[in-house]
Amino acid sequence: MTPEFRRIALGSRLLVAMPQEVADTLLAASRQRRYPRGGTIFLQGEEARAIYIVAEGWVKLSRIAPNGTEAVVGVFTKGQSFGEAVAFRHDRYPVNAEAVTDCTLIRIEADSFLSMIRARPEIAISILSATFLHLHGLVEQIEQLKARNGAQRVAEFLLDLCPVEQGACTVTLPYDKVLIAGRLGMKPESLSRAFARLREHGVSVRNSVAAISSVETLRDYVAEDPGAAWSRSL
Repeated sequence: MTPEFRRIALGSRLLVAMPQEVADTLLAASRQRRYPRGGTIFLQGEEARAIYIVAEGWVKLSRIAPNGTEAVVGVFTKGQSFGEAVAFRHDRYPVNAEAVTDCTLIRIEADSFLSMIRARPEIAISILSATFLHLHGLVEQIEQLKARNGAQRVAEFLLDLCPVEQGACTVTLPYDKVLIAGRLGMKPESLSRAFARLREHGVSVRNSVAAISSVETLRDYVAEDPGAAWSRSL
């Protein structure tokens, strides 16, 4: 494992709170896996035997509904982990995992983790912490869907990519717009309308690049009550 990938893994939610020797042992037993864009990491219904940390690239978790439609559950990138909850129970993955871009993953066998927990029960706290943060992320997604309009959700997505806290900046969309729409609970045509609406808030999108004239203005828009826009239009 390269020093950079090791640094990323040790800084992940899964390992960051663990004693150094425990994290070292787990990483020593781990394997690096490379996947091309569009590559399948695991399928919905497959037996869960491993936990993954993203070393580079992007991964999409999605679920196929009985009517055949795809629901994007989450998108993960460098330093983020997934698969913990089901792998520790040797359950079946409730989602599909697919490489959105060429990516490198660090695969840790669930049995290796369980053996360490039996030997060092205190490290279970790290697992609970990582699981809680995943749950917190899902709650935030629900809040976005319920409490914010489509343009506000897109604005918050862009703010998460901003390299600065104030002033102007430019961000590159990390993956295609169809996936961005799915991640935000929107249809592609709704995403296009949201981008158009954000022009009045200083956002200009061309191809895969978004130019933001003021991070503060965009942040204020995200915090705005969606009902206020309706009131102004009456």
